[in-house]
Amino acid sequence: MSAISRRARPLPAAAVPDGCLSWDGVQARRWAQALSACWVPVRVPRRVVLGVDLCALVACCLLADSGIRPLLAAFLALQPVWLLVRPEVVRTTAAMQALMVVASPLAPPWRVAACGVLLAGACALAAHLRMESRQRQFRAALAAAGGVTARVPDVPPRRGRFFAVVGIVLFVVGAAAGLLAGVADAADDRQVGAAAGFFLAGLGLTALLSGVLGRRRAAALHREPAPVLRVLVREGSGLDTEVFAADDAEALRPLFTVSLTDVADEDETDDDEDEDDEDSDDEDLDDVLGRVGGDEPGPLREAVLYGAPFDGAEVLIVSAAEQDDEPPVVERSVGPVRPLSDAHVRRGRRAERSRVARDAVYEERSRAAAETVARAPYGVSGKGVRRWRAGGADWVTAALAVLWAGHVFWGETGVWRYGAGGLLGIVGVLMLPNWLAWRVTADRDGLWFNGLRRARHIAWDDIRIVECKGQELKIDSRRASFDEWSVLGFRWPWLERKSGFDHPYERTAAEITAMWREPAYRPLLVAGARERERTLWPLAVLVAVAWTTALFLLP
Repeated sequence: MSAISRRARPLPAAAVPDGCLSWDGVQARRWAQALSACWVPVRVPRRVVLGVDLCALVACCLLADSGIRPLLAAFLALQPVWLLVRPEVVRTTAAMQALMVVASPLAPPWRVAACGVLLAGACALAAHLRMESRQRQFRAALAAAGGVTARVPDVPPRRGRFFAVVGIVLFVVGAAAGLLAGVADAADDRQVGAAAGFFLAGLGLTALLSGVLGRRRAAALHREPAPVLRVLVREGSGLDTEVFAADDAEALRPLFTVSLTDVADEDETDDDEDEDDEDSDDEDLDDVLGRVGGDEPGPLREAVLYGAPFDGAEVLIVSAAEQDDEPPVVERSVGPVRPLSDAHVRRGRRAERSRVARDAVYEERSRAAAETVARAPYGVSGKGVRRWRAGGADWVTAALAVLWAGHVFWGETGVWRYGAGGLLGIVGVLMLPNWLAWRVTADRDGLWFNGLRRARHIAWDDIRIVECKGQELKIDSRRASFDEWSVLGFRWPWLERKSGFDHPYERTAAEITAMWREPAYRPLLVAGARERERTLWPLAVLVAVAWTTALFLLP
C-alpha cells in the first residue's frame, strides 16, 4: 500500500493478510490521545521500578521499626509497586488497605491510618484511570483495523514461565523468612525481619500474577483471529522494539514499545549449526551487542501487527528482516505493550540532543587519542611487555562508591545495617578490587587480564572489539567462552574538551587498537607467569575485612 514508506525495508506481500489496513497517522493519533493523564504512571523504566522496589522495602522496614504490624507494613509498602506493575489488582488492594488501616485488628495509629487511606485512594484513582485508558486504546485500535482479522502464526505458548518460577521462589523464600523472623533476639529485629519477609513474599505473588496474566493474554491472542494492522517497526537502542504509524516515514513519533523475541531463535539448536552459520552468528552478535551498548536504533522495517495494542497488551509482529534476501521475522512479545505519551517523546528528544552533544565530545577525544598514537605509532610498541593499569579515574570512582555506601549505612542499626550492608559489602568485594587494581598486559601472544581468582587471555586474532564508549572501557573476544572485560571510570566531558585532556581510557583503547590492527606494533616477548597472573583476591580479602570491621565497630 502507498502508506508504507519506501525507506523502510519492504515486507513481502505474501506475509501481509488479505485486506490488512495501514495504521495511518490519523488513526494512530486517536490511539495516542486515549492515554490517561500525564501524572498516571503508565510507562515506567525498569530501573525506576527497581528503585521503587528498593524504596518500598526501606519504607516497609521503617514502618515495622516504628511499631506497625509486619503484615500491614508490607502491604502498605507494596501498594505503589502494584500501581506500577499490576494496576489490574490495585482497586481491590486499595479497598483492602483502607479496611486494614481503619477497621481491622491490625489498625495502626490514626496518623498512619489517615496516610494509608490517602495512599489507597490515590492509587485506586490512578489505577482506575489507567484501566479506562486501556479500554479506550483497545477500541481505537479495533477501529483502525476496520474489522480485519487474521489467524496468528503458530507459536508455542511460552509466555509467563520465567515470572511464574521467579514468583514461586520469591514467595517461598519471603514467607519462610517472615515466619522465621520470630527467632531473632531483639523485638525490633523480629518486627523488621518479618516485615521484610512478607514484603518479599508479596513481590513473589506479584511476579507470579504477572506470569499468569501474560500467559492468559498470549493464549487469548492465539485462540481466535486477531485484529491486524500494517505498521513500521525498528529495534531501539535498548533492544525494545519501537512501533510507528505506517506513514511515519521519518520515524518521528513512536507509538509504543514492546520487548520481542524471535520465534525462530527459540526453536533453533546448537547441533544444527555449521561453520557458515557460526560466522553469520558472529556478525549478528556484533550487531546486537553494538546496539545494546550503543544508542543507534536498527533500520526501519515494514511489519504486520497482530493483536489490538493497548497498555499491557500481548502482541505478535511479522516484520521484514533487517538483512536483504532473508525471510520475514516472526516475533512474539515477552513483555507488555508500553505506550509512549507526547511528553515522553519530547523528553526523549531532549535526552537525545543531550546525548548527541556528550557523545560528540567523547568522539572528539577518542579521535584525538587515536591521532596521538598514529603520529608516533612506535611509541606504543617495543620489545618488552606493555601494561595498562588502574589510575586516578578509577580511584575517584571507587572513592565515590565507598563514600556513598558509608553515607547510606552510617548510624544505622539492626537488619538494615547488617543485612543490607552485608549484601552491599559482597557487591563491593566483587567490584572494588577491579576498580582499584585492574591491569591489562600485552605480550606476543595477546592480552592478559587480571581477575579475582585467575588471569584471562585473548589471542590477538580473537579480539572482537576494543572500545572506549563514554565512561566504559571494554574489550571482548570472538570466542563465546570469554566474558566481556570492562571497567567504568569517572569522566567530565566538558573539562576534557576545554583542557584537551586525553582520558586514560581513550589512550588505552587507542594503543591496544593500534597493536591489534598492526602486528608490527605488538610486543616481541612473552609475559611471565608473575606478570600476567596478578590476581585480585588479596585485595578482595582486604576490602571484605575493612567493610566488616566498619559495619560492626563503627557507630
